[in-house]
Amino acid sequence: MFGSGQGWIDKFWHPATNLGTRGGEASLASYAMDPELPPFLSSVVTVWLFVLGLCIGSFLNVVIARVPHGESIVRPRSRCPKCGHTLAWYENIPLVSWLALRARCRGCKAPISVRYPLVELLVGLLFLACVRRFDFSWELVSGLVLVTLLVPLTFIDLEHWILPFSLTVPGIIAGVALAVPRGGEAVRDAALGAGVGFLAFRLMEYLGWKLFRKEALGGGDKYLVAMLGAFLSWKALLGILFLSSLQGAVVGVLLIALTGRAGPRSEAPPGKEGAPEKDTPEPELTMTWEFTRPGRPLWRRLALVPWCLLFQPIPDEPKDEEGEEVDWVPGKTNIPFGPWLALAGLEIMLLGPWLARVLPPQFAMLVGTLP
Repeated sequence: MFGSGQGWIDKFWHPATNLGTRGGEASLASYAMDPELPPFLSSVVTVWLFVLGLCIGSFLNVVIARVPHGESIVRPRSRCPKCGHTLAWYENIPLVSWLALRARCRGCKAPISVRYPLVELLVGLLFLACVRRFDFSWELVSGLVLVTLLVPLTFIDLEHWILPFSLTVPGIIAGVALAVPRGGEAVRDAALGAGVGFLAFRLMEYLGWKLFRKEALGGGDKYLVAMLGAFLSWKALLGILFLSSLQGAVVGVLLIALTGRAGPRSEAPPGKEGAPEKDTPEPELTMTWEFTRPGRPLWRRLALVPWCLLFQPIPDEPKDEEGEEVDWVPGKTNIPFGPWLALAGLEIMLLGPWLARVLPPQFAMLVGTLP
């Protein structure tokens, strides 16, 4: 069923098809080894990967819940966030336990969020999609790792409006490292993808500030784009930008029309849970390069220039009258961009060849296919 290579899904995913080609030149997904596994063994391995995806999805639920709060993802063991009940092994079986417990904690009977089985099932299905896209090749490993990174980043950004460096920076390194077995050209494309993606979004971050005098992009978006570029190469960056911007804008406009706001609500400050949301004036924003601040010796100014141009937050962190940093609160029209970048990356990776076939030739470059 899973490994026969037949069925309707083959109309959309062709294993090991090039992400983009130019005159027969190999690109990101064209290094498939095409192993001729017996149909039965292929099916067994595919089912095993689906189950592995469910188990990894269960672990990613821990990542989503703990990483934003700086907690360890290893200890303590999984527990109920309401009563602290430590889960037994049979309460932690992906999908099955949630259904068997009827979505309630065995200790306090508090409801268990549907997000937990949703993440498990989503990762399992995306693992299957990667198998259909890349077959049993080295690109499959890269695809599975990318899925494992994008899923928690998406859910964390939706809930907390952050993209943790503890996921994006190792992801950039992993994307380049996983290109090594494919040869020097693949490593070059991965490194270019990471560098160009980071620098392009850094420039957009600065230009957005100069034009609108407010934060145009989240500080973590450029790291996410760099990670996607490392996995999918520089050829996919234009398509990622186009698809993420288009889909985010369409859904944002629809949400504003239907609900009055674009993105999810931020966490309420302590003591203000349930308080009605009201518009508050945004603090005045400034931007001062660290190397221009008075009182620094020349050598220190010069040493600060590269760091400031690449990594200094734009604009400065807003502060109150006492000089304390003010937590940023998303407005009604703000929408986290990270989930749309992640979605576009998955679309390019999994549907790239199909999109290249159905789109007009002049749009082929948007999915990494060069004319």
